[in-house]
Amino acid sequence: MKMKHIANLLFEVRILKDIKRSGYAFLGSGKESIAEHSYITSFICFAMAKIDPDIDSEKLVAMALVHDIAEARTGDFNYVEKKYSMVNEAKAISHLIKHLPFGNDIKNLIDEFNLSETKEAKLVNDADQISFILELKKMADTGAKGPEKWLPVVLKRLKTNTGKKIAQSVMETHWDEWWMNDYSE
Repeated sequence: MKMKHIANLLFEVRILKDIKRSGYAFLGSGKESIAEHSYITSFICFAMAKIDPDIDSEKLVAMALVHDIAEARTGDFNYVEKKYSMVNEAKAISHLIKHLPFGNDIKNLIDEFNLSETKEAKLVNDADQISFILELKKMADTGAKGPEKWLPVVLKRLKTNTGKKIAQSVMETHWDEWWMNDYSE
């Protein structure tokens, strides 16, 4: 294995820190890079794996880490942009993995995520939505306008009982409650 290919992959994944998610422009507030989104999605999956011990935790977290990796090449297309432009994720992934000995592992995880048929894929898809719910809830709690329109839409996207339970708890918790827990001077 040539380490140069690994270095190139790491630089490519690193660019996700610089690519902003495009949907926030329609909300009028908020911002997030693809890397920030992928991190919180992966951490949500880590927590999900602890809730349900029958889950393949390594697959769950790995799938979350790579679920938006193609966006290093395609950018982040929101639902409006997708009406007018075609994203060739398969081509982007094939180019990204071309020189990697573990490239098929990345492709297989992304394919499984996109098909959303396995328990792990359904959970990662829910974690993907919960990541957005966390952002919307924080914005709503801090007085931003717009999240109240999107929260019901995103909540309806959830498919698993675990995802729905986590989202319900998120909705019942103020975004900064953790900060004041056990506060004393």
